[in-house]
Amino acid sequence: MFTHKSPEPSSSLVDQAAQSADVAIQSTQRMAHEALDSLAGAAQDARQQAVPLLHRATEQAGALAQRGIDSVRDASQQVRDKAQHASQNTVSYIRDEPVKAMLIAAATGAALMALISLMSSSRDHR
Repeated sequence: MFTHKSPEPSSSLVDQAAQSADVAIQSTQRMAHEALDSLAGAAQDARQQAVPLLHRATEQAGALAQRGIDSVRDASQQVRDKAQHASQNTVSYIRDEPVKAMLIAAATGAALMALISLMSSSRDHR
């Protein structure tokens, strides 16, 4: 009358589905690991390429800063030298021409006093 089907065929399908799922999971895991390994390798390559570039940029920045410092030092020394030369020339002129130097100093002082007087009187009128 009624015949019972054996549970083996449905269990076999379940086993096959489970096995297929396991294979798919393993394949996905393997692909994920390969992708991560590839990404890690690319990151390592990028780091290895970036390190020398960073060192070179640091060296260039240091050299540029040193050149700037040297330029400021040279310009400062030139200004000092010119000021000392002008001072020596002034002392020599005063020694050689004391009367002219006194007259020039007096005339310069009078001109400055006149200028200050004009500026203060124009301020008072405002």
